[in-house]
Amino acid sequence: MPRRILVTSALPYVNGHIHIGHLVEYLQTDIFVRFLRLQGHEVAFICADDVHGTATMIAARNRGVPESTIIGEMAAAHQKDFADFGIRFDHYGSTDSASNRESVHAIWAALRAGGHVTSRDVTQLYDPKAGTFLADRFVKGTCPKCGAPDQYGDSCDKCSSTFSPTELKDAVSTLSGAKPELRSATHHFVQLEHFRRFLEDWVGEAGHLHPDMAKWVKNTFLREGEPLRDWDVSRPAPYFGFEIPDAPGHFFYVWLDAPVGYVASTRDWCAATGQDWTSWWQGGKAEIHHVIGKDIAYFHTLFWPANLKAVGWNLPTKVHIHGFLTVNGEKMSKSKGTFVRARTYLDHLEAPWLRYYYAAKLNGTAEDLDMNLAEFKEKVDSDLVGKVVNLASRTARFVPRLTDAYPDDGGLFARAAAESGAIAEAYERLDTAAAMRLIMAAADRANEYVARTEPWTLKKDPTKADELARVCTVALNLFRQICVYLAPVLPQVAAEAGRLLNAPITAWSDAQRPVTGNAIAAYQNLMGRVDPEKLQAMIASSTVAEPAPTPVASAAPTEALAATIAFDDFAKVDLRVAQVLTAEDVPKAKKIVKLRVSLGSLGERTIFAGIKAAFPDVAVLVGRKIVVVANLAPRTMSFGVSEGMVIAAGEAPNAFLLTPDAGAEPGMRLH
Repeated sequence: MPRRILVTSALPYVNGHIHIGHLVEYLQTDIFVRFLRLQGHEVAFICADDVHGTATMIAARNRGVPESTIIGEMAAAHQKDFADFGIRFDHYGSTDSASNRESVHAIWAALRAGGHVTSRDVTQLYDPKAGTFLADRFVKGTCPKCGAPDQYGDSCDKCSSTFSPTELKDAVSTLSGAKPELRSATHHFVQLEHFRRFLEDWVGEAGHLHPDMAKWVKNTFLREGEPLRDWDVSRPAPYFGFEIPDAPGHFFYVWLDAPVGYVASTRDWCAATGQDWTSWWQGGKAEIHHVIGKDIAYFHTLFWPANLKAVGWNLPTKVHIHGFLTVNGEKMSKSKGTFVRARTYLDHLEAPWLRYYYAAKLNGTAEDLDMNLAEFKEKVDSDLVGKVVNLASRTARFVPRLTDAYPDDGGLFARAAAESGAIAEAYERLDTAAAMRLIMAAADRANEYVARTEPWTLKKDPTKADELARVCTVALNLFRQICVYLAPVLPQVAAEAGRLLNAPITAWSDAQRPVTGNAIAAYQNLMGRVDPEKLQAMIASSTVAEPAPTPVASAAPTEALAATIAFDDFAKVDLRVAQVLTAEDVPKAKKIVKLRVSLGSLGERTIFAGIKAAFPDVAVLVGRKIVVVANLAPRTMSFGVSEGMVIAAGEAPNAFLLTPDAGAEPGMRLH
């Protein structure tokens, strides 16, 4: 049955341009939306720029322009980047809109009326020259733990320690260079503990979150016996944002009004199209799907549902959470040219290539994905050009029209038609990697048919004209069927397939019926291979020289090799691939992290690992595949029983977890 579905991506912040890491989310969401529309559902795709906060205020001050100038410039740049990647929003707004102010005020009034707001003084660093309180990123100084200079106010790049900005030595404001002062100001807090029972139920209810993420939220934030911390939702003046109506001189913190932008943009879209926004957010049968990165999962699984509950608006049907992007196995780097802006990519490469590559990697979980540049070229050249485009390029020129009846193809079309449900289910759960595997398997079968029937050979024999027409009719119908399934990912290719066979692709059900009797239009090249020189030119264009890092001690091993052992002794050690389901700190154990890992069909294990210094933010471990010793006898510790050992190289804080190659699955044994 047709559904009403509102879909959002996280709102891009106005302080920077879109890059290929951002595009993981926006392409994933656009693919999901296009699939839903092909299925015949009513879909609203909503987004906006997230514009409030100190960063915007300071940027405007430094340029001597109003904040509205920066907002307008970045809104235009963001929307052009999205449009050129084929990302189509129904409405793209701004969190500084009148509708967002009104919506934020409604939520605040509900929180106040429910008795969920408290106030108290907070002591922070203050820049007396710039005249503003300083967020962590606007303070630099010497690390209080290892003495490394030029570190930001929340963590040290050298030793990975985390701390308060007030702990920095020789702290200075990055805004003015002034020495910060400690000052106190009143802040307003939402008491999240009031919503604990509701949040436990909402997180625990099947469907709202992927099971792995639901476990992570429960084990990280909703621990039994530990109250939820109050959420600081205000900032004192000066601050660029909405002033709190009943607290003059105080402004809503950006993370309170940013997600409300989902509602406000819906309101603005509905006002422009003559709809009632309450049919999406208040009652009714509309679904709400948020697609976000795991770095902002806690905002969308705790704060946002609590606000919606307080004001009585519709809760998210599902929060889809993806992982981070690495390039060639490493964090994106300006010095290595792998921190690539969307516009730089488009200056050198084709948008459909990235749409397909990400689709082939995303599996609907919070697992990180790696953009390996060699693999990127290989998959585009092999899958898109060698398998999909190849079907049309090798047959479309040989005959003027399709046969009037669909020929016998040995069941190829029927088999792919029968896989429609499985492909659709994969798209529905945002496991586009599984969908692409099924589609490319169908493309392999179609290409085997073309290779077997050799239409280029039939073309040379005039007596084989009828057979040639039948072969080309089959091949082109298989091509169009594959393009129906790929339409959410490659809308341009799908449109060209419709033009070629005079049969536009407009619905998912188009994959169920072959096309016959139609004239074949002139073939136009659909896609070329990746030029490695252009790929390298993109990297070169993105390369920015960075200051030489502070020398650190080598992490290379310095201890002598252990005594030689027999192979039979080594064979007793059972090394397995494991996937981290949850990761949490261990109270009163500063060096220990508690991991819950999956060994696939072998079950789950709890492992305590001394890697806290290397991973101060344990949340980054969730979804990661690691290597563990699986046959160690359980070891009882003061904080629980450890059922294995994590394999790592180096010593804390420079410890590095071993990561298996792409394709390795939990439970696989290392040989």
